[in-house]
Parts: sequence; C-alpha cells; structure tokens
Amino acid sequence: MTYEPVLGQINLVVRDMDAAVAFYRHLGLTIDAGPGAVHASSRLPNGMLLEWDSVEFVPHWDSGWAGSTGGSAVIGFSVTTPEAVDRIYAELTGAGHEGHQQPDDAFRGSRYAIIDDPDGDSVGIMGPEEPERKSWPPTPPPHGS
Repeated sequence: MTYEPVLGQINLVVRDMDAAVAFYRHLGLTIDAGPGAVHASSRLPNGMLLEWDSVEFVPHWDSGWAGSTGGSAVIGFSVTTPEAVDRIYAELTGAGHEGHQQPDDAFRGSRYAIIDDPDGDSVGIMGPEEPERKSWPPTPPPHGS
C-alpha cells in the first residue's frame, strides 16, 4: 500500500512568541495563545494547521533542532482584493515590520507584496488573479522595493 503525503501543518519557530502572534493576528488569524505562551496554533479555513513554538520549547519535540529561525520560506496568504494587499502592507510596515517587497502587479496577474515577520520569515500577501494585470515575460521588481 502506498500513501500520498498531504500537507496539513506548518510549524514556525519564533524568538518572540508575543510579537509573532500579534503579527499573524494582524493578518486576521484566530490564534489560540495567551501572553507568554511557548506554543500557539491556528486552524485555517482550508483545514491547514499553522503553529508557532518558542525557541525554548522546540527541543521538547525536536531533539535534532539546530537552533535557527526564519528566512527560509515564503508563507503565502490570499486576500480578496488588490487594495487589501496595499492596505495590509502599509499597516504592517507602518507598525515597524520589514517590507521585503512593496506591492506590485505580479506577472501572474495578481497584486503581490512580501513582508518579513518578526523572525525574518517572508510572508507573501497575494490578491486575486486578474487577466488585465498579467504580463509576460516576468521581470523581477528591484530588490527591497
């Protein structure tokens, strides 16, 4: 018998749980965690489980953890309008979070921006695909813009 893996959970290791929870709550997630928590979780509407663990808690479930956090993947969130991309980017960068890529009309036809969460994980915010926004071939926006 063979089994096909199904992605059902993403777990982020964070240095500051309160800051991470505040960031992701700003994106609209309902997160089960109180102040000073070492673990937090959010069940997303599509069934995916997104969890956060403090660096102090990780060794309890990962004996081989190497001690790094953030910066190795893009966590993507969809929004319903291109304007929501701009609004969320402005709100989060205005709150002091690092803008990784300003909102831009991406080649695939959607408004897209990237913001770094408090641990340096890249968080993509993508609007709906709209044919009039499509362009080919893709040209990357200037770095850090």
